[in-house]
Amino acid sequence: MSRLSGSRTVGMGYQPLVLMALVSLFLVGAIGSRLAYLQLVEGDRNRQLAENNRIRLIPKQPERGKILDRKGRVLANSRFSYSVFVWPIANTKAQWPKTQALLAQILKVPEAEIQKRLEQAGYSSTSLIRIARSITPAQVVALAEHSSELAGVEVEKEAIRHYPYGELGAHVLGYIGELTDEELKEKEDEGYRLGDVMGQMGIEAAYEKQLRGTWGGQQVEVDGAGRVLRVLGEKPSQPGNDVQTTLDLDVQKAAEAAFKNRKGAIVAMDPRNGAVLAMVGQPAFNPNWFASRITEAQWKTLQSREFPFVNRAMQGFPPASTFKIVTASAGLESGKFSPSTILPTYGAINVGGIAFHDWNNAGFGPIGFVQALQWSSDTFFYQIGMGVGEKALIQWTRRYGFGRKTGIDIPGESAGLVPDETWKKQVLGDGWYAGDTVIISIGQGALQTTPLQVAVMFSVPANGGYKVKPHLLKNHEEARNWRESIHLKPSTLKVLQNGLRAVVTGGTGTVLNVPTLPPVAGKSGTAEDEGRPNHAWFGGYAPFDRPEITVVAFAENSGGHGGSDTGPLVLQVMQAYFKTAKPQPVKPLNSNTD
Repeated sequence: MSRLSGSRTVGMGYQPLVLMALVSLFLVGAIGSRLAYLQLVEGDRNRQLAENNRIRLIPKQPERGKILDRKGRVLANSRFSYSVFVWPIANTKAQWPKTQALLAQILKVPEAEIQKRLEQAGYSSTSLIRIARSITPAQVVALAEHSSELAGVEVEKEAIRHYPYGELGAHVLGYIGELTDEELKEKEDEGYRLGDVMGQMGIEAAYEKQLRGTWGGQQVEVDGAGRVLRVLGEKPSQPGNDVQTTLDLDVQKAAEAAFKNRKGAIVAMDPRNGAVLAMVGQPAFNPNWFASRITEAQWKTLQSREFPFVNRAMQGFPPASTFKIVTASAGLESGKFSPSTILPTYGAINVGGIAFHDWNNAGFGPIGFVQALQWSSDTFFYQIGMGVGEKALIQWTRRYGFGRKTGIDIPGESAGLVPDETWKKQVLGDGWYAGDTVIISIGQGALQTTPLQVAVMFSVPANGGYKVKPHLLKNHEEARNWRESIHLKPSTLKVLQNGLRAVVTGGTGTVLNVPTLPPVAGKSGTAEDEGRPNHAWFGGYAPFDRPEITVVAFAENSGGHGGSDTGPLVLQVMQAYFKTAKPQPVKPLNSNTD
């Protein structure tokens, strides 16, 4: 029995050893598996994490070049503000949701947007990814207070686009915006990256390459708290080039102030070479709103306006009686009418069984070209249009540049529309009638011209017979490089010039016959818009004998008349140009205010 007891004692002594051996084997296996996983599966990421616990790559966005007026005054520049970045590799994918939820709460941005940025960059990315611009001082403080809960979140100071005069020149200057996913795919080969911005319209878009600059960056060593210990390497960012434009800030201010609370456009241009001095489209928008994140209140403001992103200076409308310049040219150049031609005028004329009235329903008696322009006689120009015929009238319409883009160096320009027999058959399924020629001869019907094209038209008699190419980039090329002759006879030019001068001295444009201006020539126009109030036009140039400026004002559905409604707008712009009136007080915005 003692032998049995001894055997049991010995057996029991081995059990703890076996158990310990099994536990040891299990632990060794688990550790080995974990090491294998860490080395083989997570090895690359962990080595990167270890290295990036002390090494970071900080990209440096370039400062965008300034946009300047013709005298070097700033129209768009940059201001410094705080932006928020995330460092994807600082957390695991599983750790980011808690961080991004707090970050979204502080910044008032959708959490899904932050997550999308992280996923686009990749959770192992070592670069800082911007998620917010122009944050408020209160948000800077809140981020600092929660810094212990926001691993991988950093606040950096960077240059933000700023337009010191707010809405002034919005359509012509344009605005910048962050690249969409589609734009990023298209632009990656050009060096654009996630969160980058790009010009979206106007000069910002047209001269993106010059304005943009080149990214730089720093490779820095940091301590455990993320503080920079030293810079290991640096490639300075290269600021964009400044772009000097032909715009004149004083003239632009005057045009904006004259057109306040209206709908339409003003174009001011040097008739000698096409240099655009001012361009206004209303309603407009504040481009500063798009330099950071547009607020809900700002978006509601935009929605309350009628197509604020449409530059009406480059959109088509019926030109009304301003077009009589073209009809007069076609008549005089046809050989069927001479500068001394006298025609009877009537309250109305009957064409194809339809009565086409003069605007005063009475006519003006027997008159010539100069008086017909002076009083804007419709029945006179009906007869000229029918006399030259549709083909010759359309030919001269196109020769003045209508029906195709002027070629101005910003996007968004419409070609307008010059209807002819082919167009009418294709679009309306109908033939061309004499009444179509009659109605086009006074700038009505399907004819569509832009205020910019109309400014080009007025510049022809102003500069002695040349069609100019509007442009916004200031340069030192001679005027002849920007223009081409449309081959008007000297006698035709003299009739046009005398007729346009008579409009101001004793016709429908006497509002510009003032001692504060040099002699002005011009033409009014009132266009019907079926079912809606009339459009009003006025175009003019000065000084009459040595023109330096052409101004065209267009008031969309104003319900008024060219001479009384838009003539005073042209007056204000010309007074600002000739410095015979004080510029309207349009002050720059505070550099810290949008």
